[in-house]
Amino acid sequence: MACVLVAQPGDRHLPPRRSPLRRRCFRAEFRRFSLGTLAALGRDVALAFDNPLTLPDRPLATAIAHTSVLVGLDPHPIAVEVTASRGPAFFQLVGLAEAAVREARVRVATALARLGVLLDEHAVTVNLAPADLRKRGTGLDVAIAVALLGALGRLPGASLDGVLVLGELSLEGGVRPVRGVLPQLEGARARGVRQAIVPSGNAREAGLVRGLEVFVASELESVVHHFTGQLSLERVGTTELPPHRALPGASDLSQVRGQANARRALEIAAAGGHNLLMLGPPGGGKTLLARLLPSILPPLSFPEAIQTTAIHSVAGLIDPELGVVQTRPFRAPHHSVSDAGLVGGGDHPRPGEVSLAHNGVLFLDELAEFRRSALEALRQPLEDGVVCISRARASAWFPARPMLVAAVNPCPCGYKGHARRDCRCSPAQAARYLARLSGPLLDRIDLHVAVPPVDPSALGSPERSESSSSVRARVLAARERARVRAQELGLSSPLNAALTDAELDRVVRLDAEGRGFIARAVNDLGLSARAFTRIRRVALSVADLEDSRDVRAPHVAEAIQGRLVDNELSG
Repeated sequence: MACVLVAQPGDRHLPPRRSPLRRRCFRAEFRRFSLGTLAALGRDVALAFDNPLTLPDRPLATAIAHTSVLVGLDPHPIAVEVTASRGPAFFQLVGLAEAAVREARVRVATALARLGVLLDEHAVTVNLAPADLRKRGTGLDVAIAVALLGALGRLPGASLDGVLVLGELSLEGGVRPVRGVLPQLEGARARGVRQAIVPSGNAREAGLVRGLEVFVASELESVVHHFTGQLSLERVGTTELPPHRALPGASDLSQVRGQANARRALEIAAAGGHNLLMLGPPGGGKTLLARLLPSILPPLSFPEAIQTTAIHSVAGLIDPELGVVQTRPFRAPHHSVSDAGLVGGGDHPRPGEVSLAHNGVLFLDELAEFRRSALEALRQPLEDGVVCISRARASAWFPARPMLVAAVNPCPCGYKGHARRDCRCSPAQAARYLARLSGPLLDRIDLHVAVPPVDPSALGSPERSESSSSVRARVLAARERARVRAQELGLSSPLNAALTDAELDRVVRLDAEGRGFIARAVNDLGLSARAFTRIRRVALSVADLEDSRDVRAPHVAEAIQGRLVDNELSG
């Protein structure tokens, strides 16, 4: 052993004034090291000897593992480059890593110690490339661990090529599930990755990916055995969507008494994927009707389930037992929700309620009570079907094409125009209340329907309304007609609510009577060009429900009827 003076950042004692170390901007302390250890200390450590010591070159071992991180729903491949050499304990992680990623050093070192791999005599540097992309989350733990084992010679480095590794490590060496596995696997498959290893808690979700060999792991030790060839991990089975079936005890449209116009509007909205606004006093059944809308919608298709599950996976809302969103989402945020909570946002962009309701229903009860800024933020997603969140560091996007169903009272007390209750609001108060809903927002809602108080005679009637299954059969038939038409004509969407003006010109050819209906409606109701487009979309959905190839005057008349409450909404 040789007694030497070692200069390192952060040490407390200064070297002698005449020492060569004085010229270095380091503090120093006395330590004892063997010459072999001294040779591995590296250039950041200066040694004070009477005679200069030439340190021998010691090649560093490097291994690379592959993983990914998400920015919105976009997966970005990450190369985990690890260099290790004999030397004092040193574990450095670089590459624009945020706090949760930097903490991986502790999780990885502790998990490896459980396997008998100690790092107290190794200098380790981990680089997460590309270095200009900010990394967040805990899904890089397992990739860092296997790359480090490769650098230490415990794993064959070639075995890591072409394998995507995802997962968080526990201190006991377990592999915990992470968010966003589905979009990351889809991105890996698109890049030509041949294999992936994911946590066993994400197995059902991973089973949705086709064309990629996916293995699941519950412990780091099993991952090591897989790469060394000692024992192969379990391969993920294929996850299929279960057949649609009504949930036991679920509500049914037959429970709704009266409200024939509102029920018809609900059916038209379901047939074409239209947004719907219900105006009426409390107790009329607006909330019940909105919550019954999913019961008449078609089941999720496989592509829809993939996209919906990906969004919910990023948000951490996936049930690990199911692993897939099996039914159309129904989201009903409180009116106190923030702008970011409704449309998405945050320093690290997350999907908002409008994206979590993608391919499902977004129900906004008491619409006029929502923040004006939050409602205005909805305008662009409702028009484009996508949310783009721009930040200085990165931009993220999330799909956002739900069916918007909104309910609003006619005044602050709710009883304006009620036949049996007195309204306590002045006309000016009622006008100011509805003025919170801007014209551009209302223009983006295809159907506006009045929901008056239920007639007392209907409440006591033994006659039941039409069931959800009967209405749903007509909705399915209408959607199938729209799908076939979109396929034959090369339309951008099978949903009538998403057709462009140019596509409507090709599909909706009105006769003279129909054109007259629309001209009078635009003139009498003061409708905008956007409202005119939406009338044509609704008329097309009515025609599909009536099994008509052409859009006729009665279909246009029913579509216009869905805008008759516009004058009241505009005050």
